[in-house]
Amino acid sequence: MATSTDLPGLFPGTMQVLAALQNGNIELEGQFLNSSNYTFLGQLAYEGDSMRVVYKPRKGEQPLWDFPVGTLTRREAAAYLVSEWLGWQLVPPCIYRTRKTPLGAGSLQQFIDHNPEHHYFHFSDEEKQQLKPMALFDLLVNNADRKAGHIFFDDRHHLWGIDHGLCFHVEEKLRTVIWDFAGQEIPWALLEDIYRLDGLLIKDSPQYLELSRLIRAREITALRKRCQLYLKSPLFPYPPDDRRPFPWPPV
Repeated sequence: MATSTDLPGLFPGTMQVLAALQNGNIELEGQFLNSSNYTFLGQLAYEGDSMRVVYKPRKGEQPLWDFPVGTLTRREAAAYLVSEWLGWQLVPPCIYRTRKTPLGAGSLQQFIDHNPEHHYFHFSDEEKQQLKPMALFDLLVNNADRKAGHIFFDDRHHLWGIDHGLCFHVEEKLRTVIWDFAGQEIPWALLEDIYRLDGLLIKDSPQYLELSRLIRAREITALRKRCQLYLKSPLFPYPPDDRRPFPWPPV
């Protein structure tokens, strides 16, 4: 895993990146037209440095029947927090920003340079073996939309996942392309991280209170139940046969 000082970009560490995301000036460069919700690429300037960011305004979300209206961008930021508290650094730094944004409140995330053509369906067998933390992360956050293009390696071969707006539902929603490890035991080191996360999210802890500003209390409870489920039964599950287990489109 990369350390905080290894994050791509001009800012030398996670805290500096988060400060920039919260306080930097944003200038939009263009829009990602293949996204179902409004998603923009921008340039962020802060204290003499700059970096590219992905901005998703809340009012650009398309309403969904099964997720509360206006909550998807908050879920993006919540996924980042969970990734960090696990110690896995799978999600690029992301915040929910409410002020001095071009189109109102929304998520702001560091853009990671990568080759968009090299995604899950093009990974080597060796690269796919590195996906266990990502597969487990998606189980914990209940990711309903893990497409192949949402997983990539940067130029240092650090693994990243993006687009976490459809996470943390209280009902089982997992839809993912990563079913490579079905039936396999979850590595002990990852279970230790899950055990630590579950302990951090006890009610009224600093982590609980921070996460509760982004997702609902019952969604945090459901997250803890999923942690406890895999601690008790430490196996990667098989795809369910009573609902669609894969995203559409798959890339």
